[in-house]
Amino acid sequence: QLQLVESGGGLVQPGGSLRLSCAASGFTLDYHAVGWFRQVPGKEREGVSCISSFGDDTEYALPVKGRFTISRDDAENTVYLQMNSLKVEDTAVYYCAASGDHGVTVQRMCGSVGMWHYWGQGTQVTVSS
Repeated sequence: QLQLVESGGGLVQPGGSLRLSCAASGFTLDYHAVGWFRQVPGKEREGVSCISSFGDDTEYALPVKGRFTISRDDAENTVYLQMNSLKVEDTAVYYCAASGDHGVTVQRMCGSVGMWHYWGQGTQVTVSS
């Protein structure tokens, strides 16, 4: 069964940190771009950060730039999202997604939910005091 599984979400105080993991099973993440998206009730899912299939290009949404870092470990078949200096407005369900990039830039892919082939079930991140 081909799937992505997110983990690492939870409750954290403002200013705290979390590291999300996105593990693939049933397929390898080699040659796949991977993205992190988030969604709050009543709003559209939005791109947070994406990494190219070879890890040589990354994209970050403006609200998280300088606070979040995306990385990939293809040996572990896992992509990570390190989230520091968390804010209340970072509260959301976080999803990871993967897809072959087919020559499309990671910047463009990060801005389009429809470009992704595989999706995880999501992990809740709550930032609250």
